Amino acid sequence: QVQLVESGGGLVQAGGSLRLSCAASGRTFGTYAMGWFRQAPGKEREFVARIRWEDSITNYAESVKGRFTMSRHNIKNTVYLQMDSLKPEDTAIYYCAAASYGRSLYSRTSSYDSWGQGTQVTVSS
Repeated sequence: QVQLVESGGGLVQAGGSLRLSCAASGRTFGTYAMGWFRQAPGKEREFVARIRWEDSITNYAESVKGRFTMSRHNIKNTVYLQMDSLKPEDTAIYYCAAASYGRSLYSRTSSYDSWGQGTQVTVSS
């Protein structure tokens, strides 16, 4: 099992930036991919971004393309989500997730095996 701990959330004005971090520990060897999801009040958890471990290929939700960037630090077993040009609609709890093997639909929550506890991001208008 992989343990994930997110950090970096907070309150920011529209147009501002935040960088989220997710530190992985435990059985991290063999991780296939890591992802970021978010959940706003009253809404379902939705895909934000994913990075594949073997080649660092990234995928993004259309709503964040060009504004968010996901990256990783191999030695630290940490992934990051740089969020720029934030909008009020980006307000949500952001969750980090890890997948131990590849599934066909990386944007589904069911494609991930381990989850962090989440970090709150609030964007004021």
